[in-house]
Amino acid sequence: MKGRPLWHGRALAVLGILLCAFSLRSAVASLSPVIDHIGADFAVPSAVLGLIGTLPPMCFAVFGLITPILESRLGIERLTVVALIVIAVGLVARGLIGESIGLVLATALIFAGVGMGNILMPPLVKKYFPDRIGLMMALYTTAMACSTFVPPLVAVPVADAVGWRVSLAMWAVFALAGVIPWVLMVAGRGRASTGSATQPEWVPEPVEGSKAATQVTAPESTAGFSVTGPIATSPSSRRLFARLARIPLVWALSVTFGTSSIMAYVAFAWLPVIAMDIAGVDAGTAGLLLSLFAFVGLPSSLLVPVLVVRFHATRPLFLFGAIAGLVGILGLLLVPIAGLLWLWTALFGMVGLLFPLALVLISIRSRTPESAVLLSSFVQSVGYTLAAIFPILMGVLRDATGGWTVPLAVIGAVLLASIPAGMMAGRRRTVEDEWESRHGAW
Repeated sequence: MKGRPLWHGRALAVLGILLCAFSLRSAVASLSPVIDHIGADFAVPSAVLGLIGTLPPMCFAVFGLITPILESRLGIERLTVVALIVIAVGLVARGLIGESIGLVLATALIFAGVGMGNILMPPLVKKYFPDRIGLMMALYTTAMACSTFVPPLVAVPVADAVGWRVSLAMWAVFALAGVIPWVLMVAGRGRASTGSATQPEWVPEPVEGSKAATQVTAPESTAGFSVTGPIATSPSSRRLFARLARIPLVWALSVTFGTSSIMAYVAFAWLPVIAMDIAGVDAGTAGLLLSLFAFVGLPSSLLVPVLVVRFHATRPLFLFGAIAGLVGILGLLLVPIAGLLWLWTALFGMVGLLFPLALVLISIRSRTPESAVLLSSFVQSVGYTLAAIFPILMGVLRDATGGWTVPLAVIGAVLLASIPAGMMAGRRRTVEDEWESRHGAW
């Protein structure tokens, strides 16, 4: 089946997904650049900064588990509205606070909304764009990548001009704007715009000889992934979530996403310090190296989803990202020369392609938006739990060994150990297929 043009009959869904995607990262990336401005008004102890640094993966993991329960009661569009409103309220509150505890609480509120949004985005893409998954995931992950490095560029100039409160609160505009398309669709006024996009692009047909099961055939645009098979009457979300833990493919996807998250949070927590310690660069250069790490992932946001969906390139892409990252880590370990830090950082930054890779796999390794919500919840909760552990572990290892050799070796070992999981994640089967091959009807 030939896919429809992206905007045809679903313009509101495009806008809603892109604005939500932008809000998921701008809310996170807009705080750290203006910490010094905040500290001029009230004390922000190091312990508070450390807590704020660990809040994102902790909140993402917790609300990753809660989101499927809320989605089953509210529906995916309504819960998206709730997540965006929570983000907007937290951003405004963070601009109004006057002490460090309030800063922590407002930031936790923001990350609660972001945690829900993280889970909902891949299923939303699957629901509204089953015929354009690769293209829409490319736009979605690119919006997230842009919102990672744009806020640090403008946060300080805005804070200098009109104050840090405005610099923090102004990002609520994007979250509130993202509410509008979803409210229109929920209220029914956007029905004409979304057309049939709220329905699957294929029609279930009964399987011969089966009363309870149906045969589901995905469109060509899901890239030929096998999504056919008997589907029994759907059990509860809780039972399905428990089943995911028994499917090796799910754990492979979790390790793939977790590896991406570990590398990102370790880099954002420690890469500037590593650069200053091992090569003696100044703080300004160390900050630019971190920006380079983030920027390297931008092209992959555009290319990876299309390469995975249209050309089944999961395994080559994973190997490229993992091996390039390993070379970058080895360079930092063995040749820590200031002039070569740019090369090693750029190579290490190639692990950033694992993030869009993992997200698109969540969409295409499940048959329905409902199972995609559960798969997204499971995979991201496991991944962000790992991401919460490793930045702390890196600091402990550094203090225990007096240097960065052991911590960097551990991160390299994680990348190396993740390669078998990346190969398994490249299997062109859905989690439902995996379950049915082992246990019968899903």
